[in-house]
Amino acid sequence: MTHDLVAALRPLLTAEASAEAHASGGEPGDLEQAVWLRLLERLETGRPPVDPEGWLRRAVRAEARRSRRTRRHERPYGAEPVDEGRPDPEQLALSAARHRALRDAVRRLPGRCPRLMEALLSPRDLTYREIAGELGISQGSLGPERSRCLGCLRRLLTPEVAAR
Repeated sequence: MTHDLVAALRPLLTAEASAEAHASGGEPGDLEQAVWLRLLERLETGRPPVDPEGWLRRAVRAEARRSRRTRRHERPYGAEPVDEGRPDPEQLALSAARHRALRDAVRRLPGRCPRLMEALLSPRDLTYREIAGELGISQGSLGPERSRCLGCLRRLLTPEVAAR
């Protein structure tokens, strides 16, 4: 019976919702959903409408009025609250985990590599001359040393990245 009622009322509801939605400034689909919900609530409580077509027209108009009232009281945001340009907590946690993994891998590097990589990753943004002076090596050997250390770091991180 419910399926027959829905099938019989669908064209009427579509037409009524289209007519009322535009006048209320809403979407016809939203209005249709609200009316279907009201009908299901009535059917679940054992109170099917006696005059389904008349009930449907009244329900569509009532939902359109409710939608207009709601729309009048709503105030749009000036800007979306999440559009503040700051990373959300999930992004912060993931970024912190990546930094920890990188720092752990750097500490496991052989020889002078941990000190070199720490200097390269330093927030002080050191120049090659400053790094060479800090490590006590020539500036010319810094490039090849860096390349070798990055290769070691890449090999250390590859299994971790692939495992994830």
